[in-house]
Parts: sequence; structure tokens; C-alpha cells
Amino acid sequence: MYDNRYPRAWITCTLAIPLGGLAVIVAKTLLLLIDLCTNVFFYGKFSIADATPWQHHLGWWVILVPALGGIFVGLMARFGSPGIRGHGIPEAMEKILTAESRIPRRITFLKPLSAALSIGSGGPFGAEGPIIATGGALGSWLGQFLPAAESERKILLASGAAAGMTAIFAAPIAAIFLAIELLLFEFRARSFIPVMLAAVTAGALRPTLFSSSPVFAVHELHTAGYAAILVYFFVGAFYGLLGAGISKLVYLVEDWFDKLPLHWMWWPAIGGLIVGVCGFFEVRSLGVGYENITQTVNGTLSIKLVISILIFKFIAWAIALGSGTSGGTLAPLLTFGAAVGFLIGTGFETYLPQLHLDKGTGALVGMAAIFAGASHAILASTAFVLEATGQFQAALPVMAACASSYLVAKAIMKNSILSEKIARRGIHVPQEYLSVYSYKPLERQ
Repeated sequence: MYDNRYPRAWITCTLAIPLGGLAVIVAKTLLLLIDLCTNVFFYGKFSIADATPWQHHLGWWVILVPALGGIFVGLMARFGSPGIRGHGIPEAMEKILTAESRIPRRITFLKPLSAALSIGSGGPFGAEGPIIATGGALGSWLGQFLPAAESERKILLASGAAAGMTAIFAAPIAAIFLAIELLLFEFRARSFIPVMLAAVTAGALRPTLFSSSPVFAVHELHTAGYAAILVYFFVGAFYGLLGAGISKLVYLVEDWFDKLPLHWMWWPAIGGLIVGVCGFFEVRSLGVGYENITQTVNGTLSIKLVISILIFKFIAWAIALGSGTSGGTLAPLLTFGAAVGFLIGTGFETYLPQLHLDKGTGALVGMAAIFAGASHAILASTAFVLEATGQFQAALPVMAACASSYLVAKAIMKNSILSEKIARRGIHVPQEYLSVYSYKPLERQ
């Protein structure tokens, strides 16, 4: 029988296309804002040129810079919107589950600005959470501006989020999977086709504003053999433990902040002080740190430096995120996974060379597996690492490790690092997504 809802689906698909193009512009604006804030905070110049905090000459004054950024974020959250606090993705999930996918319009402007201030002042975060939240806010705003049903607003929100992630990372397939696994809470073609169109549009237009090369420019890695794939499957279980442990630790830190006799407006500044201390001892723990990931996978960093980045970046990120500042989780998780995978791969290269495991593939597998264990988004984790690096020959070990990581992490922790936040507020988060259509056998005529 003809489904009369499909004309509405055509309208949603049509809206998703310009939404994807707009998300590219917003993503580029976010990155330029981050560069601008980095140049102002660390170098005292008004410039949008590419910049990292790593070449600063502030000495011990660098300790105060992230705290200053935390003050700005706290003020924006207090007097602008509390919705800018946190990862970005949990907040979008909450609006879908409790507010009919209605995100306040001011989030569209405040979220990228707060993220730019947080990351530009040295916050150890990625741009993916903020751009997903901002792209989702764009889609939600479009759905509120036009006469759209709740289900259509949800689809537009997910479409904007997927387009934003595609624009930042050039990973459209991963962005589609992320939208399906974390935002749509269902699996049906009428819902994810608009998401696909938004991601396709963003991917097609991305080269006009971004480089066409992969985000992580990694040299070609070796193809893993049978023994290596089996080893990566078992090592993936260890990454599942790490992913669940990281999630629990972040919320333990958040609980500590909840006990402070200070208004939450000041928490990001306190977290920023810890970030500054970590940055004083290890400057590479400051900022997004995509270069850390690329150089780790390429094997150009020393073991000592990889360990230093891992320790100080993790401390800074866990405390800053627990303080409720604005920033994403994906880039830090990839950094931790690459570092741990690099160290494990180095160990295998040194002591069990007959297995033919190398530290580059180990780092790549670690990136995906920790992401899968912490986020429970197994398809998005697998696709993202392959697309963002262009190393599709590593698909088998990546999939093997992600599968075991997910199984172990799910057994330890019901909710992910993204859904635990809203689950603590008493909001039910769907764990299994099915089509809204039930299977019915054909009736005899």
C-alpha cells in the first residue's frame, strides 16, 4: 500500500541539502574562531591564521590562560544558556528525547563561540562535539521555523549534526552512522536518507573551504595477517576496559565538582587552572592536538613524549570536561587510543616480531577501539578512523578490535560516556534501535 507520509519525506530531504551546505560554512567559522582565540590568548595578536598553543613564550603565565577561558565560558553559560556546557552530543540527545528536538536558537551562536574560547585558551578538546551540537541546532531551528512535525525536526537535527561532522573530518559515512546510533534512535530509510543527503552535500562542498587531504595524514600502513587480526581482537577487549574506565572516571570528576561550595559558573575556571598546570609541564596537552594523533600513528614521536602526552592530556581533559566547560570528547579519545595503541604496538614489535604487528596499525586500532568502547557507537567508530586516515586496508583489525571493545565495555557500563550524563537525570536512553514498522507476514488474498 502507498505510504502517504512520503511526500513529507521528500520535503525533509529537500531541506537537508541546503542544511548540509550551511553546516560547511558554520564548521569553517568554528575553526577560524578557534584559531582567532588561540592567537589572541597565546600570542597577543588578532589573526585567524592556523595556530596551536605549542609555540607560546608565556612561561608559567600559561597556567592562567585556560582559567581565563574558563571564566568566559562560565559567564556565557550563566547569563547566556547553560546548554553550552558539556560535550555537545549529550545535550543534543537530551533535546531529542525530552524537548521534541527543539534546541534554543541562541545555542547556534553560543555553542561555537564558547567552544572556541575554551579550545582557543588551551582546552584539551576537539571541535567535533561543538560542531555536532551547532549543526544539530541549525537543523532544529529550521524545523521550528517551518511547520515541521516532531519526527521531522529530529531528522533535520540529525542531518545538521552529520553535515557538521562531515565538514570537520571529511568522514561522511561515519557521520551518518553517528547520527543513526546516537541521535535518530531508530533505523528506517525515511529517517536516514535526509541525513545521507546532508552529509553528501557537506562532503561535496567541503573542498571549497577545507583541504581535500585526510584530516590525519598517515603514511600507508601494512596489511595485517591472520595472527595479527586475532591479536587485535583480544587487545580490543583491553580497550573496552579502558573505554568504560575513562567514562566512569569522567563522571567521578563531575561528581567531585558537584560537591564544591561554589556556583557551577566558576567550575570551568577551576578546571582551566588544572589544564594550565598540565600545559606548563607538557605543552602538547593544550588545544585540540590533531597533530599528536597524526605523528603518533606515523611513529615520529618518541615513547617518552607519547607517554607524557597521554598522562597530561588525560588529566587535563578529564578534569576540564568534569568541570562542565564546552568541548568535544572525540579528539581526546582518539589521542588516548593512538597513544596506548602505539605503546602496545611497540611492545609487540620489540618482543614478538614474528606476529608482524606494527605500532602504526596498533595506534590506528587503538583510536577506533577506545572510541567504540567509550561511546558505544561501534559503526561510527570503525568508519571514522578509516575515513579520517584513508587507511582502508586496516579495516579488518579495526573491526575486530571495535567488536570486542564494545562487547566488554557494554558488559561493564550500560550507558556510554555520551548517554550517561542524561541517564543520570532520569531520562531513558534507547539501547536498541529498530524500525518503527513491525514485520507482518503477507496475508493471503
